[in-house]
Amino acid sequence: MARVVLAMSGGVDSSVAAYLLRDAGHEVVGLFMRHGVRAAGPACAVDGTAPRDGGAPPLPVIRPGKQGCCSAADAEDARRVAQQLGIPFYVLNFEDEFESIIEYFVREYADGRTPNPCIVCNDRLKFGKLFDYADAWGADFVATGHYARVQETAPGIWGLFTGRDSSKDQSYVLFGIPRDRLGRIRFPVGEHSKEAIRRLAGEIGLRVAEKPDSQEICFVPDGDHAALVRRRRDADTSGEIVTTDGRVVGRHDGWERFTVGQRKGLGIPLGRPYYVVRLEPENRRVVLGSREDLARQDLTACRANWLIDPPNEPIPCHAKIRYRAAAVSAWVQPLPERRLRVVFDQPCYAVAPGQAVVCYQGDRVIAGGWIERP
Repeated sequence: MARVVLAMSGGVDSSVAAYLLRDAGHEVVGLFMRHGVRAAGPACAVDGTAPRDGGAPPLPVIRPGKQGCCSAADAEDARRVAQQLGIPFYVLNFEDEFESIIEYFVREYADGRTPNPCIVCNDRLKFGKLFDYADAWGADFVATGHYARVQETAPGIWGLFTGRDSSKDQSYVLFGIPRDRLGRIRFPVGEHSKEAIRRLAGEIGLRVAEKPDSQEICFVPDGDHAALVRRRRDADTSGEIVTTDGRVVGRHDGWERFTVGQRKGLGIPLGRPYYVVRLEPENRRVVLGSREDLARQDLTACRANWLIDPPNEPIPCHAKIRYRAAAVSAWVQPLPERRLRVVFDQPCYAVAPGQAVVCYQGDRVIAGGWIERP
């Protein structure tokens, strides 16, 4: 019987993951990551720490009367599921770690890039910090409710693969997992469809069976990321809106409200569709153009992570430049200093600096990196 540390979010996926792991005979320990973003109403604030002497962590401590985080209801949902399944449950205070992710998010927007905090959270916390807790517990595996799969491709060699449900596949946001940790990761729901997971949750009586999926970034519960950037960066980011030929067509109140490829919400009647082609923070301009102006033939990415042995020459792949984008035919090759280059077989549209590019061969993730520039 293996001991598994499971990240529980209070949603249906991680809740059913707990059931599947327990049902398979594993010893499951549920952990909820408290991010510390304050909500307006009263809630519980819970802290937990990992053991230092190999023993069990202390029970969570409730601090009466203190303002809690905006996900206190999720923590309570996760606690109830753990109680129902009869598994231990602890809430970890990751406020400091989440603060660094928020700062990354704000900094990227302030620099005219489009961040992806979910990937950073996976890299630093779910498959970073949680491994420290797993080791402290003497756990064999770390598990989450992601729709992805980890498979042994050869003795002792593990690969990351897409989830069986292509409409819910989350392998894109997992590209940064260190290759040497894949063998200690489990994705129990990755072999199932979302529909099957909800049905199973109902059959076993989990109260979260019909709970809606989270749609917003956890530390931007109101969805207004630009307001967060402005609160954190007290600077004038307003400026001109221009076309690719230099024509000034309006003004904007902050470039952090825009991203490459955006068409809606420009606020300027121009008679035909225009898209954000690029952001120029150095002169506070938002540049608009046609869809053809968004076409790019290649890109470079930094902080590359290879989940196969890096090749010596370009190899064919299918590349995704956004989570919801379709993978397109391309070639990928390593570059010095942990960088890579992707060349598309056909022009690719709306390549946004700051987003991730993730490369696949079939249903296997082979590499990924952070887009520097098209």
